[in-house]
Amino acid sequence: MSCERLPIADVAAVRRSARALFSRRPREVAKVVLLHVLATVAGLVAPYLIGRLVQSLEQGTTMAHVDRIGLLLALAVLVQTVLTRTARLASDVMGERMLAEVREDFVADTLRLPLGTVERAGTGDLLTRTTRDIEQLGWSVRFAVPEVLVALITTVLTVGAAVFVSPLISVSALVVIPFLWVSTRWYLKRAPDGYQREMATYSQMNVTLSETVDGGRTIETLGLQGRRVRRGDEDVAASYAAERYTLWLRSWWFPATETSYVVPTVSTLLVGGLLYANGSASLGQVTAVVLYMNQLIEPMDRLLSWLDELQLGATAMSRLVGVSQVPPDRTASGREPLDETLVATDVRYAYTAGRDVLHGVDLDLLPGERLAIVGPSGAGKSTLGRLLAGIDGPRTGSVELGGVGLVELELDDLRRRVCLVTQEHHVFVGTIRDNVMLSRAGADDDAVRAALDAVDALSWVEDLPLGLETAVGSAGHVLSPAQAQQVALARLVLADPHTLVLDEATSLLDPRAARHLERSMGAVLTGRTVIAIAHRLQTAHDADRVAVVDDGVVSELGSHDELMAADGAYAALWRSWHGTRRDGDRGLFDDAVGSGSRA
Repeated sequence: MSCERLPIADVAAVRRSARALFSRRPREVAKVVLLHVLATVAGLVAPYLIGRLVQSLEQGTTMAHVDRIGLLLALAVLVQTVLTRTARLASDVMGERMLAEVREDFVADTLRLPLGTVERAGTGDLLTRTTRDIEQLGWSVRFAVPEVLVALITTVLTVGAAVFVSPLISVSALVVIPFLWVSTRWYLKRAPDGYQREMATYSQMNVTLSETVDGGRTIETLGLQGRRVRRGDEDVAASYAAERYTLWLRSWWFPATETSYVVPTVSTLLVGGLLYANGSASLGQVTAVVLYMNQLIEPMDRLLSWLDELQLGATAMSRLVGVSQVPPDRTASGREPLDETLVATDVRYAYTAGRDVLHGVDLDLLPGERLAIVGPSGAGKSTLGRLLAGIDGPRTGSVELGGVGLVELELDDLRRRVCLVTQEHHVFVGTIRDNVMLSRAGADDDAVRAALDAVDALSWVEDLPLGLETAVGSAGHVLSPAQAQQVALARLVLADPHTLVLDEATSLLDPRAARHLERSMGAVLTGRTVIAIAHRLQTAHDADRVAVVDDGVVSELGSHDELMAADGAYAALWRSWHGTRRDGDRGLFDDAVGSGSRA
């Protein structure tokens, strides 16, 4: 199964996002930078004092002078320690806050993703971005960014201090710059693409794993275990190759940069010695500059080492920012529907370009009408239901509510008017009350209980030890598939939309429980427009009209009696099903709409 990958942001977009992240807290950033500058300056005092001490010893000095310099050294080290600790604490706090903002922005971007985009991309890619990429970016924000910041400040100020002491000696250290520049440019030219491939392989492994788990029964039934194992092995091999490439890059770059660390110390020592020999520099100057160059080893090593980590962080961020670049699937026009009439006109839709699954469907539903959609598997029933619920927009044609296209409505406004309930459901971590209230925040307990009672769930909820307060979801009380579906239906009742699209919404319940639930929901559905994608033809029997969908077109449309009289595909389907129907079987519309109320 091929998936449509979510986009990956380019370098410019990542830079804009990073700048925006820092610009949200200018005072905090300035405070962190100032603290690190002060800590670095305090650290530069020691080499300068040692140089002065060596110079004074050469010229002759007193013990009192040595003691004063020693006291100043101790004080400088103490001040540096306090400032360094304060600066790192401020960096850590700022990093955690920035990471929290990145996570919140990513969650908001993810929740804004069009459902169709998520389905086409598959859960593996989004799951990898939500877990591994967030974790990688968190590591970079917490550690790499502060470490690089400290290393940059320390390097710049240390070089500045060395130049201040003796420009002639310090200039000799510049011999290392061309070597570092060439090796680092070589690495940075190749690393981003390498890390992108590496992280893409993680996504593919998750895609394959989730597909295998979700389709485990089908795979076992069709004997496809070997093929799925080979697919997994191929994903692991691709990941191994991608990681080996980035390891190869590091194995060349790291030794090259680490070798260059000693060059400034050696060059300043040699040049300083020559200048001291011919009287162009003092012993104190040579000592101070050599100590500064030696002191550069640690921040340069830290800078270049964490630069690699920043590459990983930037790659992760490009994948997270990419989620925000998914174009919306709807553009709000600001128009309000004139009424609750739902009209589909010449609707065509394709999941894959050039292969329509709906071919010019026309439907006109009046407010309060009940339409059953029936037909063979793969005929396009669920696709039509999604378009009538505004989940997807048609490729051509239109689906309008009161004269306004469903994709022209704000998503929140659309969901208040039209809701889709399928056989798929999810139990969120929280209490049962929290799960039901997802559709209407702020609802009181009476409204929650009424919604649960409407779907026949109140009795078993009240039998739980904590009732509505019972924790469900991961590590909580385990709901059966039928109970989870009832909770999903209770959300629907609480949302109180005027149009409902039910796609086999009671399919996970056993037949007796489903009939009982459907009778209970009958009163709730009264007065609403209901589109039921029926898996039991009794639902079609009790609907106002029945639409028979076959091969992407509505082949028949009318009431049960009209279609039976026409003796077409619906009549043949009814006779086939009716031969196995048990007496007393009832449908979704039985109590709300009696047989005499059909149009």
